[in-house]
Amino acid sequence: MTWTFTTDLAAYRAAAGPAVAAQPVSNTLLLSVADALERRGLHTFGPESPVFGWWTGPDGVVSGALVCTPPHPLQLGALPGEAVRALADALATEPLLVGLPGINARRPDAEALAAAWGRPTVVAEELRLYRLAGLVAPLPFPTGRARVASEEDVPLLVEWMEAFHTELEIPAGACEALVRDRLSYGGLRLWEDCGVPVSLAAFSRPIGSASRVGPVYTPPGLRGRGYAAGVTHAVSGAAYAAGASEVVLFTDLANPTSNGLYLRLGYVPVEDRARIEAA
Repeated sequence: MTWTFTTDLAAYRAAAGPAVAAQPVSNTLLLSVADALERRGLHTFGPESPVFGWWTGPDGVVSGALVCTPPHPLQLGALPGEAVRALADALATEPLLVGLPGINARRPDAEALAAAWGRPTVVAEELRLYRLAGLVAPLPFPTGRARVASEEDVPLLVEWMEAFHTELEIPAGACEALVRDRLSYGGLRLWEDCGVPVSLAAFSRPIGSASRVGPVYTPPGLRGRGYAAGVTHAVSGAAYAAGASEVVLFTDLANPTSNGLYLRLGYVPVEDRARIEAA
């Protein structure tokens, strides 16, 4: 039973790829991050080299993995309990894990790792992962309609993406590169009212049968009119049309409005997660 850590993306995908793809809902972040690094380069999310890891059980089979792309936290997917306990030990001894910016994991796993980290920590964010059980149209249906975003929308899309990251205090990275990547496969939708864009939503490329919705953003002055519901409904259907059999998304548990919205659209809770940071 052992963890293997590396900065070699190809080695990670060869060793851990099948295990990660076997649980595409819980491992949605691992799937999309590795895909982005392979297509857009190892420094897509920041100037430091990413770190990868996988857990090999006593049967010699890989059954869990992790990815860290500084300045973003260590991302954990579905892990057996013994892997979490072994990772807690590795946090103090593995050179590639020194200076972690934080930990994003299923809540019990995050709490266990935080206790073993040897540093004062705070819960920076509590998250809930949802999967779409059956798409339901919003009621009342908002005025306007959805359309596929295009090259002409890039300045607005970049502005709104940056505003979204600022509002959530997330490292922004290269927003224009992200926008253009989403445009390349039709992964961005705008909601228009009277021909004016009022909200946006995106979905990731289907990977391992799953696609993740996000971000969803409406400028503050336009909120409360149902636009987010309309564009989320549209982009969820678009993810299915693009080939996903599982459509998922994350919410901030501190935001009851968004959690209530996604429940009304047919999303159901899968697991709760926590993002832990050094105090």
